Amino acid sequence: MSVIVLLIAVSVLVAAGFLVAFLWSVKSGQMDDDYTPSVRMLFDDELKEVKQNTTKK
Repeated sequence: MSVIVLLIAVSVLVAAGFLVAFLWSVKSGQMDDDYTPSVRMLFDDELKEVKQNTTKK
């Protein structure tokens, strides 16, 4: 029975750690831009062409 109590206590501590890490990442702004990564691959070739044209001048 004491093993179950120990496992529950450890799992609550791990869950609290993940909650703190999630809240820290939201507060530091890591979750702000959710649109750009999904479309970045669509415009990747155009950005490379623009960079190559500017370096050739």
